[in-house]
Amino acid sequence: MVSKQKVLFVCTGNSCRSQIAEGLLNKMAAKYFEVYSAGSHPSRVHPNAISVMKEIKIDISNHTSNSVVEYLNNSIAITVCDDAKLACHISPKKTIKIDWSINDPFQGWDEDKEHLTNFRKARTELQDHIKSL
Repeated sequence: MVSKQKVLFVCTGNSCRSQIAEGLLNKMAAKYFEVYSAGSHPSRVHPNAISVMKEIKIDISNHTSNSVVEYLNNSIAITVCDDAKLACHISPKKTIKIDWSINDPFQGWDEDKEHLTNFRKARTELQDHIKSL
């Protein structure tokens, strides 16, 4: 049996982009990867992230926001924002580090439907990156 590669998506708050990326890669290639997400300053999963993932039939409502220090033994670490790229120093030498600069959809904690457009753009951008992974 071939072991799955562990992939960690890292963002600052672990509330939007990294959560979306975790849900996408789990849906697209769970048989090849064990997928996690975390943040340098974890908060909570944004309701709009949950909403835009439901639109494409992916449920991330049970995800939690976690600290990056909990996931240091991953073979691939992907930062999805510039702040995380600077703040999160992934140190294990066996870890492959990849940096993606995805625009932040966060505009506050409200569930304003007008803000969903930003979350959809982030989701599409992440899908494109994941497909090329």
